[in-house]
Amino acid sequence: MSEMPKFAVIVFPGTNCDFETVEAIKKAGGKAERVWYKSSLKDFDGVVLPGGFSYADYLRAGAISARAEIMEEVKALASEDKPILGICNGFQILTESGLLPGALRPNKVPRFLCKWVYLRVNDTQTAFTKFYEEGEVIRMPIAHAEGNYYTDSPKVRIVFQYSDEKGKITEDANPNGSILNIAGISNEKGNVLGMMPHPERASDKWLGSEDGLKVFKSMVEYVRR
Repeated sequence: MSEMPKFAVIVFPGTNCDFETVEAIKKAGGKAERVWYKSSLKDFDGVVLPGGFSYADYLRAGAISARAEIMEEVKALASEDKPILGICNGFQILTESGLLPGALRPNKVPRFLCKWVYLRVNDTQTAFTKFYEEGEVIRMPIAHAEGNYYTDSPKVRIVFQYSDEKGKITEDANPNGSILNIAGISNEKGNVLGMMPHPERASDKWLGSEDGLKVFKSMVEYVRR
C-alpha cells in the first residue's frame, strides 16, 4: 500500500455524486479516482459506491448495478477487509448485491425527499466512524425516494440513526419510515458501510456542515493502519 491510500469511486450510468465524493476523500487525506464500472479495481485500497440514480433506478434502485461484473471485485475486496462505502444509491447497491442485509424500500410517504437531517452515531468501531464519539449528533443531507430501510435480521449492526438535534430517536425524526430509524448499517466486520445520508455533501463548512468529513477521514486512517 502507498503512503496515501487510494480509493476507487465507481461510476455507473446515472451516478451523479462521484465528483463530490472524490473531493471529499482528497480533503480527508486520501487519493481518489473515478472508475467506470467496466474497469478494474486492481491496486485500490478501498471502494466508494456514490449516490445517484444508476440505470435510472430501473426495476429497483441499485438492482442492475448490483449485478455488474465489477461488483464481484468489490466483494473480493470486502473479503480482504478493505473498506467499502455505499452512499445513498451505493447503499441500495450493497443491499441488492448481498454485501449488506435488508433492503431499501420506497419512502413511507412515496415522494422524493431532499432535506437536512440529524443523525446519532451509535457505533464508533467501524472503519468509517473512528473519529466520531458514541452518541454524537451530526447533521447531513438526504436525497432519495427509496430510503426506507427494512430488515428482519436480528444481527443488523446499526451505525447511524435518524434523530432530533438532541440525539433522541423519535418517529418525527424519521424522514422515510426506516425500521428503528436506521440511517446506516455495517457488516459484522465493520469494513462495509451503507448509509442513506450524504457525507460528501457535508464535508465543508461552505456546504453547511463538515460532519460528514469524519466518515472519509476514518476510512483513510483505517487503511493506513
